[in-house]
Amino acid sequence: MNAHQALIVDDEADIRELLNITLSQLGLGVTEAANLSEAKTLLAAQAFDFCLTDMRMPDGSGLELVNYIQQHCPAMPVAVITAHGNTELAVECLKAGAFDFVSKPVELTRLRSMVKTALQLRSEQAVPVDEAGLTGSSPVMSRLREQIGRVARSQAPIFISGESGTGKELVARAIHYLGPRANGPFIPVNCGAIPAELMESEFFGHRKGSFTGAIRDKQGLFQAADGGTLFLDEVADLPLPMQVKLLRAIQEKSVRAIGDSEEKPIDVRILSATHKNLQHEVQVDHFRGDLFYRINVIEIAVPPLRERHEDIPALAQIFLARFASEAGSSAPRLDSEAAKILAAYPFPGNVRELENILERAFTLCSGNVISATDLGLTSPAPTPQAQLTEPTSAASAVNTFVSDAGISLDQHLANIERAIIERTLEENRWNRSASATKLGLTFRQLRYKLSKLGIE
Repeated sequence: MNAHQALIVDDEADIRELLNITLSQLGLGVTEAANLSEAKTLLAAQAFDFCLTDMRMPDGSGLELVNYIQQHCPAMPVAVITAHGNTELAVECLKAGAFDFVSKPVELTRLRSMVKTALQLRSEQAVPVDEAGLTGSSPVMSRLREQIGRVARSQAPIFISGESGTGKELVARAIHYLGPRANGPFIPVNCGAIPAELMESEFFGHRKGSFTGAIRDKQGLFQAADGGTLFLDEVADLPLPMQVKLLRAIQEKSVRAIGDSEEKPIDVRILSATHKNLQHEVQVDHFRGDLFYRINVIEIAVPPLRERHEDIPALAQIFLARFASEAGSSAPRLDSEAAKILAAYPFPGNVRELENILERAFTLCSGNVISATDLGLTSPAPTPQAQLTEPTSAASAVNTFVSDAGISLDQHLANIERAIIERTLEENRWNRSASATKLGLTFRQLRYKLSKLGIE
């Protein structure tokens, strides 16, 4: 008996025969159904590993079958065959839970690749919780992990929304490694960090001699992610000309390197994210609406830390254990007052800000207890909305100044700290014990700072 069983649903006998031959060549046992009613009867009587259905049938639609399968056989991937160019219907099927879709006329190479990917779905769908950003027992985090487990089973493009510092890339990684592409590459790219003039080459690659400076062939990000996942972080920062080219690559599932004469097929799942309101960006003509609807088939919203305060103790424990391991020491604990302050703080910078606060406290604390003084958060900071409307605090003013200068506040402070430590080390002829005493640090604290700042 074959290891995997497939169900083909189509009212045209010649199409069923072609699909049967194609799937049988992959080693699948194939059962055919000519209409929706027959398909439901077979699904109730037998277990299948994969279903491929046409969209139009005499007694219903493929979308109806997708919904039926989601209710009665949710672990089984189902793909639909749509008319050429009927993108809206394909997107509707993906939102309903379809694994993927193929357009008529069916490209057999694409079909074989899709079926192989579908059969690699993992049966275990628990999201790993060892990643700090996904840790937590709060209701919002439980829902997030449930969403991740569900969308990981499909090939639908996912848009991950959320404020800066919430852990959007961790969500993308979880979706990738829980899905059928887990053995393929996960390629993250910060769209805002690539110069506009280099974007086409970075995304699609180039051939040697195609332009001045192209001294060798270069593989693009799409080719590097072939068989895996391409994560477009800060996708709202893409310039409009690049958005057009990206849309074509996603629609055609092929790319052409600069200087190449032909397009090459690619098999890539697209995940994207931004901290901006992408719908607003579309309304003000900063982002193409057609691209938005292609990458936003399913949206996952990552909650801010202020909506999951009950997770802070567990997150703090993970971060402190990591810092201690890197410093070769035992992990300190928070005293009761420090824990209360963290519980009351709104964390405009989210999980990333919590990590930075605890890293500073770990460095400054004496012994194995972190006090409220070590945190440096004697009163709650204003919410992000208050910071936008009333930037009157000293911290807000500094942050605005530093941002205008083109450098983050964290980097600005790190540069100041590095200069002070290096000057003190030079004054003490690089005697670390004497330098630590002069700086008011323990030797362990100084050693940790030297490692963190990369001071040799």
